[in-house]
Amino acid sequence: MNNKKAIIIGPAHPLRGGLASFNERLATQFQHQGFDTSIFTFSLQYPGFLFPGTTQYSSEPKPENLDIQVCINSVNPFNWIKVGLRLKKLKPDIIVVRYWLPFMGYCLGTIIRIIKQNKHTKIICIADNIIPHEKRFGDTQFTKYFVQPIDAFITMSEKVMTDLKKFSSKPAKQIVHPLYDNFGDAIPKETARKYLNISEQENIILFFGFIRKYKGLDMLFEAIQLIRNKKEVIKNIKLLVAGEFYEDRKLYDDLIQQLGIADSLILRTDFIADSEVKYYLSAADFVIQPYRNATQSGVTPLAYHFNKPMLVTNVGGLPDLVPDYKVGLVAEPTAASIAAKIEELYLLGENYFLPNILSEKKKYSWEKLVNTIQNLADQD
Repeated sequence: MNNKKAIIIGPAHPLRGGLASFNERLATQFQHQGFDTSIFTFSLQYPGFLFPGTTQYSSEPKPENLDIQVCINSVNPFNWIKVGLRLKKLKPDIIVVRYWLPFMGYCLGTIIRIIKQNKHTKIICIADNIIPHEKRFGDTQFTKYFVQPIDAFITMSEKVMTDLKKFSSKPAKQIVHPLYDNFGDAIPKETARKYLNISEQENIILFFGFIRKYKGLDMLFEAIQLIRNKKEVIKNIKLLVAGEFYEDRKLYDDLIQQLGIADSLILRTDFIADSEVKYYLSAADFVIQPYRNATQSGVTPLAYHFNKPMLVTNVGGLPDLVPDYKVGLVAEPTAASIAAKIEELYLLGENYFLPNILSEKKKYSWEKLVNTIQNLADQD
């Protein structure tokens, strides 16, 4: 045991979503490596007008054996001071703070400035985004305020590293996004499909995660129409969409009607609870990420964990994480290219990619992430 104390600042239970899952899994790894670990999460994460989904809160039970303090109000400066003073007094050796949205810049930046008055705690930021996918007024000012007191950064894509260099010259390391191995093990495809009431005879491709414009689901719909209209069509192809709409659903419903592809879709567009994730990933033949732009994607390490070949578009850091013709295929961000590559996935087959997936996924280690954080914190 090293008797060091680490605190993670960011989303966690009772909040839901990929950031919460990541932080909880990271806290578990810190504990495995001998740290006294806590997570400080939000009592109010987003005002209602900034949150596009149905609810910010999880229906799952609180993770066992994790100390989660629900105490940060993102819009109350008096709360920021209170939390900052509390963390300053605790004097953790390491604080890991997540940064994914400029809106959080003043809240988190103020808390960090107060903590650093103790002249002991090292602040390491895991930067998911520096320049956001969907830009808003004030983004640059919020981010400048946030990054100034950070001691070192970790990014998970070259794109974010490049963006970071526009704002900070502090030490920074790029690592791969660790595997999401906290959703259970893969189950037989026929078992998963039976649970989801999906036929074993169908060819199932999966779009997984929140539905936003930059993720390109509309291009994937157009690709499905192109595949259907070709003479050498993949028989019984179905697109399983598993994730909540984070923008106007009507745009997608209208496109489905216009393209005439409703019978080629399986829409499960409620939020997918953590306990259900393994069924959707296990039921699919391939995972499709048709993004228009991207930094990195949490769907990629999820697909790796469930040994699923992927199609990604040639944007941001996605091709770096999915070596072409090894663990999947890389398409251009157009419907025609995506359609052609989906057909090629089926021509090659799942087993073509499996050996390389099993090899490549060994790089995606939570231990490596914690070691990188510790090494950055130990630098003068």
